[in-house]
Amino acid sequence: MTDQTFSPGPSPNTVKAADGQVRTVPAGWALLPPGDAALTRRVKAAGDHWVVQEKRGRKTFSRGVWAPAATIAQLQTALEAERSTAGFARKKEADARRRAKTQAVYVEDFTGAVVSFLAFHPDHADLAQRLAKVVAAHATPVGSGTVARTKRIPVEQRAEAAVIAWMRHQTTAYDSMQIPRVKGKRREIRRMLAQRSKELLSRYRRGEPHGAECPLRRAIETEGPK
Repeated sequence: MTDQTFSPGPSPNTVKAADGQVRTVPAGWALLPPGDAALTRRVKAAGDHWVVQEKRGRKTFSRGVWAPAATIAQLQTALEAERSTAGFARKKEADARRRAKTQAVYVEDFTGAVVSFLAFHPDHADLAQRLAKVVAAHATPVGSGTVARTKRIPVEQRAEAAVIAWMRHQTTAYDSMQIPRVKGKRREIRRMLAQRSKELLSRYRRGEPHGAECPLRRAIETEGPK
C-alpha cells in the first residue's frame, strides 16, 4: 500500500508531486472529497491512494483523496449501512453528549484562566467576569481556529493571547488600518497595539476608575453579556 501526498495538478485528473512532477491519476480512480473523516480513514486503510493537499500561506487544506472508485463505492455503502442502525444512532448521541460536556468544562476552565490573567482590582471584578465571558465565547468554539484551541501552549498563555487578540480587534483601529505590505510591519503594529492593551489592562488592575469613554468598557457594553 502506498500513501503519497500531492498538491492539485494543473488540469483535471492530475496531481503535482513535491519535486514538481505532474502525474496523471490512474484509470478507474475517483476523488473522494474532504468532509467525511470516517470514510476517508477507511479508504486510506484499504489500499493505494493519493492524498491531495493545497498550502495557502501558513495553512494547509485538504483537497480530497484519490483512490480506486470501486473501493470508495464499496466502503461508502458499508459505512452508510452501519450509520443506519439504531446502535450507531445511540453511539452518535453519546459521543455528542461527551463532546458537549468536554467543551463546557473547557469553556469554564478557559474563562477562569482569563479572569486570572486579567487580575483586575476588586472594584472591577464584575467587568473582569464579563470580559472573560466575552473572550471565551469568541475564542473557545470548536473549529474556530483561535489560539484558545491550540494545545501547544499552556491554558494560561492561551488566555493571555486570546484577550490581547480580542482587544486588538475590539478596542483599537487595527481592522481599519491600512498597513503597508512590508515584511514585519503587521507584526510590528500588533506588538505596538498589544502594549497599549496591556497598559489599559494595568489600569484596571490598579483599580483606577474608568468611565463610559474607555474603549474596553465600550466594547464590552456593545457585545458582552451583562
